[in-house]
Amino acid sequence: MPRREPIIDMSIIDVNNVFADIEAIRAVNPQRFEMEQLTAIVHVDIDAKICVGYKDVSQEDFWVRGHMPNMPLMPGVVMLEAAAQLCSWFTQKYDLLGASMVGFGGLENVRFRDPVIPGDRLVLACCLEKVRRNRIIVSRFQGYVRDAIVVEGELKGIPIPVDALQSSSVDS
Repeated sequence: MPRREPIIDMSIIDVNNVFADIEAIRAVNPQRFEMEQLTAIVHVDIDAKICVGYKDVSQEDFWVRGHMPNMPLMPGVVMLEAAAQLCSWFTQKYDLLGASMVGFGGLENVRFRDPVIPGDRLVLACCLEKVRRNRIIVSRFQGYVRDAIVVEGELKGIPIPVDALQSSSVDS
């Protein structure tokens, strides 16, 4: 798969101009502790349906000790989780899906281009390409370290029936 055009010109993104910090992300996204994979949101364009955020990768991240010893590489699945959390935050913040929670619905055309290691800042951009309210969102995403694309693909988000899941666990 050839590289796609950039979602946004990253040279116009000021990562020091934080739109939403970790507390603002927590107000929208349910992930906590080791599963929080976003540090900040730095750009939102509602009309273009584009959002940019980042994850500061550190020696304290849960996977560093075991993936791999003496050569810590951010697992691809964690990069994908970070992209999903960015897409979910954007979708939920602006109530685009009409659901109380967005879940992973699928991935397509994912490519890993370069490693991500502790000390890197993984800057993620997403662009919602399709929104079918109460059904599905489809978003293209790209992850950058410095100026290089390290991961890209397309993800799908679906509504999670939170009320039904909570009532079934109470009934058990």
